[in-house]
Amino acid sequence: MKTLLLLFGVSSILAQEFNCPQKTGFFPDPYQCDLYYKCSKGEAEAKLCPDGLVFSDENPNKERCDIPSNVDCGDRKDLQDPKPTKGCPRQNGYFSHPDPQACDKFYYCSDGVPNELPCPPGLYFDEETSNCDWKESVNRRCDQITKDVLDDGFSCPDGEVMGPNGRALPHPTFPHPEDCQKFYICRNGVQPQKGSCPSGKVYNEDTFMCDDPEKVPGCENYYEGQPLEKSKLPKKA
Repeated sequence: MKTLLLLFGVSSILAQEFNCPQKTGFFPDPYQCDLYYKCSKGEAEAKLCPDGLVFSDENPNKERCDIPSNVDCGDRKDLQDPKPTKGCPRQNGYFSHPDPQACDKFYYCSDGVPNELPCPPGLYFDEETSNCDWKESVNRRCDQITKDVLDDGFSCPDGEVMGPNGRALPHPTFPHPEDCQKFYICRNGVQPQKGSCPSGKVYNEDTFMCDDPEKVPGCENYYEGQPLEKSKLPKKA
């Protein structure tokens, strides 16, 4: 196989088999989508895209590898053998979350390092397009969506949260049940994160902002008897 030959360092054999369409440029292998050739003065040099990416043959003057959903490989069906790591089926690209019920999350892999990312609320990840799309448009069954839960048990509630202006908040916040100074942030409505107001302020769930204690019912005396932290200002020269 051509893939095996290239992996074992016999790229010169592949280059000898390839006839450059033009004296100079970058051209696809007729069978393998992540294999291409750099032609210089009519001589071909076989090259391989990073694992998970394929060669884009739209412009012979440009050497570009891209994710498969952005490239029409046509009859170039073959690919190099994958080099998987934990969370990454291939070294590079966008992949479904390993938890089959985590349809609203996905992994972006770069050089074998996975990064977990959330879809916007109401969307599922579609591996065919490497994008998040409406649930109805994605061919996936997720009966029980797996939610992220913080160590204190908080998870982002379902549904949109409307702000004071009547628009849905992209990153809604929620009050801590016991501590006036603390609150929770839901990134993209689904990814929980802890937050805290600066010293002297408390969280106001009506305005979704940190506010003066006297403006928040039940938190008026939160700082009573507590020394407030002084703001650290730069010293004058």
